[in-house]
This record gives sequence, C-alpha cells and structure tokens, in this order.
Amino acid sequence: MSELYELPEGWEWKSLDEFTTIKSGKRVPKGYKLSEESTPYPYIRVTDFNNYGSVDTDDIRYISEDIYQKIKNYTITDKDIYISVAGTIGKTGIIPSELNGANLTENAVKIVFDNELYDKRFLLNFTNSIVFMEQVGLATKAVAMPKLAITRLKKVLIPLPPLQEQKRIVAKLDTLFEKIDKAIALHQKNMDEADIFMGSVLNDVFGELEEKYEKKQLKDIVDNYDGKRIPIKASDRETSNGMYPYYGASGIIDYVNDYIFDGEYLLVSEDGANLTVRKYPIAFIAKGKFWVNNHAHIISAKKGITTNEYLEFIFAFTDISAYITGSAQPKLSQRKMNIIEFVIPPLSIQQKTVTYLDSISQKVEKLKSVQKEKMQSLIALKASILDQAFRGEL
Repeated sequence: MSELYELPEGWEWKSLDEFTTIKSGKRVPKGYKLSEESTPYPYIRVTDFNNYGSVDTDDIRYISEDIYQKIKNYTITDKDIYISVAGTIGKTGIIPSELNGANLTENAVKIVFDNELYDKRFLLNFTNSIVFMEQVGLATKAVAMPKLAITRLKKVLIPLPPLQEQKRIVAKLDTLFEKIDKAIALHQKNMDEADIFMGSVLNDVFGELEEKYEKKQLKDIVDNYDGKRIPIKASDRETSNGMYPYYGASGIIDYVNDYIFDGEYLLVSEDGANLTVRKYPIAFIAKGKFWVNNHAHIISAKKGITTNEYLEFIFAFTDISAYITGSAQPKLSQRKMNIIEFVIPPLSIQQKTVTYLDSISQKVEKLKSVQKEKMQSLIALKASILDQAFRGEL
C-alpha cells in the first residue's frame, strides 16, 4: 500500500500487532504419518482450507494422543482467523466449531484477538481486501514468495471503526455478497454444464467409432519421449532471457482446442540443455518450440497413422486412471502410457471427426469464455465493494 488514506471520523489505523497475537502452527515429528482414522485430535492442513473462508471436514487427518501431547500448544479455535503462509499463500478463514482445539499445520498461522472488542468476520473480510493484499505482497501474481513471514503480518495496518460499525459493515457485506455469490454460482454451473455437454459429445462420437474400428496401443501410433529436468536455480527463473519456455506438468492446463499455458516458467537457450523438442498433444497441441521437465511426456503422432489433432480429442475422451500408479504422488509412467489403447479409424474418418469436434468445441469454449468474463466481473465487483467497506464508504 503506497500510503494511508483518510478515514471517516471515529475510525483509526491499527497494526495487527497492536490488538492481535499471531502464532504459527506446528509440524508433526519427522517421519510421522497423519492418520485417516478418527481420533480426538484432528490436524488441519492447508489442503483442508477451502475457498469459502472455512475448512472442509471431508478429508480431515488425525494424530495420536502422544503426538498431540508434544504439539498441544499449537491449536486453533473458531474465535481465531487462520492464514496460510507457505505453499498456497494467503488463504484465510475461520474453522468450524467442531474443529475447536484442532492442531494447525506449520504452513499456517492463527490470528488471536478479543472477540468482544473486534468482529472476527470484519477482520476476515479485511484479509480478502486489496488493502491487506498490498501490504503482504500478494496483490500481484508476478510476486514469488516462498513464505509469508509473521513479522510482515504483524506490521499490517487495518482501518478499524467502532465495534458496532464493524458489525453493520459485516451485515451489509453479507447481504451484497450473497447475491453476487449466487450469480457467480450460476455462471459456474453454466460452465460445468458446457463441459458435461462436450463430454457427452466425445462419448457419443468415440463410442460409435469403437464399435466400427480397432484399437491400437499408443506406442504403435506415436513417438513418445520423456521430458528432462534442467537443474536451474530459483534465482535464475527469469522470463527475459533465452529463447524457449520451459514447463513442468503443473504449468499445463488441460484445455481441449486451445493453446494455453499457466503457472511459472523460465526461458532457456537452445544451448542450455540437451533435450529433444517435440509437440505436446496430450492435453493440447503446443505451438513452437519449448522444453518440458521430467514430470511431463512429449508425444508426436506417427505420420500416416494418426494426427496430433485427433489425439488431442481422443485423450480428452479416454479414461486413463487405470494406468496411473501411486496415491501420495500419482504418476503416469512412459511404460504405462505406451500400452493405453485408442480407437484409430482411417485418416479420412479421423479428419472428419476432428472437423466435427472442432466446430462444437469452439462453440462450447466461446460459451464458457462469456460465462468466465461475467464471473470475473462479479469477482471484481466484490473487490470494489470490499474497498469501499474499508474506506468507510459502504
């Protein structure tokens, strides 16, 4: 935040350190594995934090009594606010009452304060405001932050009105956000239904092809390559040097009929690594040269047998879950991938299939794009309302 703005009469700027206590969570002892079996001692992880300011209880893990005795000073109650400070940074919320006294992960902190003097939902709304985001360095996606330090959180300044005004603002926000969230949910439903429709089209088309034509294993229809890890330091992750982007599996989004990359990437020179460059048609077809790490496969259709465009759609249709190994870290090895079977009709039929699916996919993506734009506008509206709220203009 570049500078403090003027507040209405009766409001004041306070640092979190002035009226709260910020405490970190605690990791379990090294080598100890959290249990799926229920005990009196739940353990809240960052993965349990949802996008609605609370915790999902469907997959909560637990610790034993002896481990609890070792870390019992690192618990959280429903009077506190949590903030994730590592991994997925900046997720905030209030835990449900049934998790009172649960242990909190070391990748989060709790903000403790007097609930009789400060409205916790007013403070929670503040953690979602641009005023807060700017102060902790999360206002831009370009910022890379390995961890959000407690010392930085303590210095955050919050515009505080009297308690009754805090409660009035929270009630107003609840009313406005309820309407906005319903509209956002409707647009999301439309997007989900568009995906379901596209999936049903793929099922109809390839289901019919499977009745007429034989299947072939992937190794017989493509050239398959593993990516390779390039040992580059985090400090070298620059987007301004080199010629070609370098992606990992986490930096790839599965969009049919589009060429989209997401996530961090760096550029490397052609001399900087010894990699085979091929197109990547598994989730989409990429344009131009690029490099992938060892968490991705690179395949290229064999001429005269199939095309990358056909493979793009057949991968979207095919269920490959039976070929994935590992639970903690699922993996699709090249060996497993090579034996996946796909229906391969004559090239002329493949081309007609691609043309038909392309036309439908473009319409579906256009519909989703419109819905996404409307959702983004509503999200921006919520941010604007929050800004007004913490300027005393609501």
